[in-house]
Amino acid sequence: MMRLRGIPQVFRFLLLLVLAGLAGCASKAPAPEKVAPVYQPEQSKEWERQGRQAYEAGDRKMALEAWHQAVAADPANVRVRNNLALLLKEQERFEEAAEMLEAGLKVTPKVAELHYNLAVISELYLLDLDKALEHYQHYQSLVGEEGSQVAGWIADLERRLE
Repeated sequence: MMRLRGIPQVFRFLLLLVLAGLAGCASKAPAPEKVAPVYQPEQSKEWERQGRQAYEAGDRKMALEAWHQAVAADPANVRVRNNLALLLKEQERFEEAAEMLEAGLKVTPKVAELHYNLAVISELYLLDLDKALEHYQHYQSLVGEEGSQVAGWIADLERRLE
């Protein structure tokens, strides 16, 4: 058997294979594991309370932060989502407000107030009349007020969209 620099050729070959295998393993990092979000409804209520206090004290920035934390802790907290969307609307962040309401409707699709506020923002601020009509109709079907002011808005939107 022929020796190269003191290492038998077979061992050198095996060493190269091992190093190549290790290099291949090192370049392929495993995909990070998806961690399920941890919901904390009780903590969400506390952040909701802090946000309400901040809002009432005129500290809109603190209210926004607290309500974002509350939604992260409990995505199904409809009251906080609605308040947060209305605060975003107040700050003229209409697309963010609509996204907040849409996300809320994915979690709790039968909440009339979310449909109503999304319809108003869509119609008046985003000028998305199709979306506004859709959500006014959802709102009306949930509250069951056929002769309401919303019924007039629906009729008006249907005429405008023809």
